[in-house]
Amino acid sequence: MEVAKTWFSLRRFGDSVTMLWEPHAAPSTRCNIWHIAGRDRDLLIDTGMGVNPLAPEIAKLSDRSVLCFGSHSHFDHVGGHHEFDRRLMHPAEAGIMAAPDRDNMIIEGWVRPDTFDFLPHAGFEPERYTVQAAPITDPVGDGDLIDLGDRVFRVLHLPGHSPGSCGVYEEATGLFFSGDIILDGDILDDLYHSSTNDFAASMERLKELQVSTVHAGHHESFGRDRMIELANDYIAGRRTPGCPAEG
Repeated sequence: MEVAKTWFSLRRFGDSVTMLWEPHAAPSTRCNIWHIAGRDRDLLIDTGMGVNPLAPEIAKLSDRSVLCFGSHSHFDHVGGHHEFDRRLMHPAEAGIMAAPDRDNMIIEGWVRPDTFDFLPHAGFEPERYTVQAAPITDPVGDGDLIDLGDRVFRVLHLPGHSPGSCGVYEEATGLFFSGDIILDGDILDDLYHSSTNDFAASMERLKELQVSTVHAGHHESFGRDRMIELANDYIAGRRTPGCPAEG
C-alpha cells in the first residue's frame, strides 16, 4: 500500500470553527477534529487516531496556545492528545488515558489493514497500532467553563457511549460539540463500558438544549430539529443496533 501524500483534510465553518479529518482512514475509524479560535487561546476538540502528527496542522491555523479537550477516550478521538500540553477530559476516562491499550481503547478488531486506503507513513502496521499515554492534566466535569477570552464553552457530562463522555456548548452561538453521544449515523451503545440507560438519560437532557448547530464526532453537522429527532428515535428504541461504526 502506498503512503499518503497528505494525511489531514480541512473544512472551515462559520464562527471561527474549522474541522479536520483523516480521509484515508475508513469512516468507521476517523473522527471529526474540531478547532475553535478564541482571542486568548484556542479550543481543540478530539485529535483523531494519532498515526501522523496533528500539532503541526493546528499550528498552521493559529499561533495561540491550545486547550485540548477529549470528548471521550476511544482511540479515534484521542490518538494525538499526547502532542498537547493541556488535556481536558472527564475524570471517568482518566485510567484509560494514563494506561491505554488495544482493548480499553477499543482498538482490537477495529483497526485492520483494510481500515486504510493509503498508509500514514512508511512502515506503519495496523496490527501493531496503539495510542500513546496522555494523562489528563485538567479534569473537567458537568457545568465547568472553558474560557477562550472572548467566548466561553460549558462542559456537559453526557454518559452512555462511555462513562466520561462529554460535549461542550457555547450559549452565545448555540454551538454544541457532541462527541459520540449524538450523531447523524449509527449510535454505538454496546461497548464494554457503554450504558443504554445512561444514553437514554443523556438524550432526554439534550432535548432541552437550545442549540443552533450540532458538530458531532462523526458524519455531518445538523440542527436542533434533527437533534431532537435523533434523540427521540434513540429513546423510543428505533435506532440501528450498535455496530463497528463510530468508535
